Amino acid sequence: MSITQQYLLDSYRAAQHDERTPPAPGQHDWQVIREMRDYGRFQAVVEERPAHGWIRAALARLAHSVHLGRGSVSRGAAARTPRPHH
Repeated sequence: MSITQQYLLDSYRAAQHDERTPPAPGQHDWQVIREMRDYGRFQAVVEERPAHGWIRAALARLAHSVHLGRGSVSRGAAARTPRPHH
């Protein structure tokens, strides 16, 4: 079942029970990205390392997990993502 089909099913069930509908898929994407950025900066400070360059590593992990989970990211795109230097 795709995420859109799940959203439609959840919306239908909510309507049947007079409940609030769930948020649409992708509605909070930018909020999640901002929270990832803030968390990455926080972790860098806690681990006493520079707070820059972490976003590439996070995006590479995200692209890799999407590739493994759904296959929507091509192998070439994930391979071209720069790796972080530790």
